[in-house]
Amino acid sequence: MKGTFLALGALLLAGMAGPASAQTMSYGQAGALIAKSCGPSIERFCSKDNIGTGTVQQCLQANQDKVPKQCFDDFAAVQASIAKRVAAQQGAWKACAASAQQFCSGVQPGDANLLDCLLASSKVVRPACQQTLVDAGWAN
Repeated sequence: MKGTFLALGALLLAGMAGPASAQTMSYGQAGALIAKSCGPSIERFCSKDNIGTGTVQQCLQANQDKVPKQCFDDFAAVQASIAKRVAAQQGAWKACAASAQQFCSGVQPGDANLLDCLLASSKVVRPACQQTLVDAGWAN
């Protein structure tokens, strides 16, 4: 049953991902949070809805008066965190270009060599790059 909620949460999130401060949530963490906060309501009110089509979210909204507010609060937090993560991953090269040039100039491109170098240099790279690596979910 818990696995079903995790899968439900992950699928629910798949249609909501967009652009990514502190550490962001992984997709697994996001799915687990949604499953915990919204799973019982999904099961109770939306069990016949197809998760992949976004109808579960519509169903939860339609039953808003019966769904715990925490579900919607966590849903919004997950959306923001995933958006921040995606944006950080997409903007990592730009945020880390100067640090890459300074600390990884001899690194061969490909096979994530540059990312490995930046992560190995994460204590000395520029703060914007360091935060981007964290927000992207690549560093702690």
